[in-house]
Amino acid sequence: MSRHGYLPHLVVAWLAAMLLGTAAHCQLPEPGKRAIAVSLIPEMSVVAPGETVALALMMRPAPGWHGYWKNPGDSGMETQIAWDLPAGLAAGPIRYPLPGRLIVAGLMNYVYERDYALLVDVKVPATLPAGTKLPIRARVDYLACTKELCVPETANVAVDLETGAATVAQTKRAMFDPFRQALPQPLGSEARFERIGSRFRMAIPVPADLTLREPYFYPLTDGVVPYAAPQIFSRAGDTLIVETEALSNGSGFGVVDGVLKLNEGTSVTLRATPGTVPAGGKPVKLAIQHSASGASAMLPALLGAVLGGLLLNIMPCVFPILSLKALSLAKASGDESAAKKEAIAYTAGAVLICLALGAALLALRAGGTAAGWAFQLQDPRIILLLLLLITAVALNLAGLFELPAVTLGGRLAERRGLAGAFWTGALAAFVATPCTGPFMGAALGAALVLPAPAALAIFAGLGLGLALPFLLLGFVPALRRRLPKAGAWMEQFRRLISVPMFLTALALAWILGRQAGVDGMALGLTAAMVLGLALWWVGRSQGRGAAWVPLAPAVLIALEVMLLLPVAAAGSAQAPLQGALKTEPFSEGRLAALQQEGRPVFAYFTADWCVTCKVNERGALQRQQVAKAFAARQVAVLVGDWTRGDPAIGRFLEKHGRSGVPLYLYYAPGKPAEILPQVLTPSRLVSMLS
Repeated sequence: MSRHGYLPHLVVAWLAAMLLGTAAHCQLPEPGKRAIAVSLIPEMSVVAPGETVALALMMRPAPGWHGYWKNPGDSGMETQIAWDLPAGLAAGPIRYPLPGRLIVAGLMNYVYERDYALLVDVKVPATLPAGTKLPIRARVDYLACTKELCVPETANVAVDLETGAATVAQTKRAMFDPFRQALPQPLGSEARFERIGSRFRMAIPVPADLTLREPYFYPLTDGVVPYAAPQIFSRAGDTLIVETEALSNGSGFGVVDGVLKLNEGTSVTLRATPGTVPAGGKPVKLAIQHSASGASAMLPALLGAVLGGLLLNIMPCVFPILSLKALSLAKASGDESAAKKEAIAYTAGAVLICLALGAALLALRAGGTAAGWAFQLQDPRIILLLLLLITAVALNLAGLFELPAVTLGGRLAERRGLAGAFWTGALAAFVATPCTGPFMGAALGAALVLPAPAALAIFAGLGLGLALPFLLLGFVPALRRRLPKAGAWMEQFRRLISVPMFLTALALAWILGRQAGVDGMALGLTAAMVLGLALWWVGRSQGRGAAWVPLAPAVLIALEVMLLLPVAAAGSAQAPLQGALKTEPFSEGRLAALQQEGRPVFAYFTADWCVTCKVNERGALQRQQVAKAFAARQVAVLVGDWTRGDPAIGRFLEKHGRSGVPLYLYYAPGKPAEILPQVLTPSRLVSMLS
């Protein structure tokens, strides 16, 4: 990589800092509280030596949260218990009650949405004398989720027992009886299964006179059937037959274990071995059908990501990059192979950066962080890195210095190397991250509830959309022929498009000031000025062996500025920008109070680094005609500022299927929220009131 120049090193260093040095600030749930409360309850506090005591691990999910069954389904995690027991005691396996089913984006989850108890039997040695103290301790690791995000949690539980004459208090027995009734009971007979083509069929011995209500088979053996696939039940005498799809890799199983729900409150555990399954008989009322598969659920999101990425090319910080790379193809009028290779390299750079950002976002969320798209821009240190990079690019375009490997024109545009095209695509993806334009909001929101492979496919679709114009230019000669012919004018054009890059740098400086205050903005501008002076010296000394020496102190100063940069606490409130509209800060409590008063409410969610948000604010929200219409109908306006990653706003965004801003909601009195488009016009805002 070093033979291609200095800028690729800057990009790699920026990516490493962004991925490794950034942590979103929105931890869920609130500090000191768990989404699922956990306690350990013994059925008896005095246990006879040689006997077994039942322990109930009580799990109490908060409203909107859920825990998982032994087999969590398409996503989730089985509960893990690490026991610390006195010598001689032995804990058995966890016994799970029958779970419920929850579909999220076409994915099946086996969950508990209400209080539930996991039972564990602990055997006490017969050799222990009476009166022996038995301190039982355990670490419980489990996953708590809503429909939008998951939080790995850990609870340390403890209970003290002792040996003696076993007695069970009536209160404890009354508590444990329903716990045991909720457990599936052994079937007592062996079931049989077979796979025919793409279908999985199983025969289960069930008395013909047993009433069945919405039966359902919960697989414990993974990889046999798709969990979200419909299940069809029929009866042939004393045999219940279940048929569903088979996974392509679901052959060769010696046994299939699972739990069969017969009706509400009745379920059995079963084990099926390979054998002949009779033809279906009388149909049983079908279990709940799920027509939306994971693949079909992600297709609209993937299309939205591609379209959203395509529209990012008109942003002022991306368009100059695309323009210069497009014009560089004009010099390759007859070199079809080179044009196609460059287009592929550019696309690879854009897609890989979007994948890296998506993977980092998914990793943060898997760790319990309510991060959203452009999460890295909630940290002023990342804004400073972006400011320095854009400043360097703008100065290069303006002709202050020349680098053969700077991919935005000049000599690289003449040489058109594959490495140059790759890093240009990577840079375009980097500088486009502040934006969430049309189509992107719902797409990225869907990505955060899909499994990792599907979510990464959506992030890759975003990169593909961003690279699509250059990809088409590389593969469609007719489009390249429409480009202006190369000539001396290209140098002047290059100087001209440095202007939007300088404006982007100024916007980043303003964002830095909003996040880190005036002192932070002054430090950032100082670092940018020092970098500019160093690059000016490099330009004057071009071609000399020590030309790059002045960059070393400039980099050191930038690193020192990052250490000195004030970093506001997560969720620090900022006063909303005042203009034609009278606004107040958003909170769910204030929203509820206004709705209780019967007032219409317009709530919008923004961030200083969100270009789309600022365009909507200046072009639509702050227009006098909108302000007059809102005032005439006494519309309350609430502003949610997500610049610094307010956790309350992050949770609210996720409730509405969004991973980032902007989000615009209108609450008419007595009606649910209306989600407005991500690009607003004054007429759209006025018309929604009628």
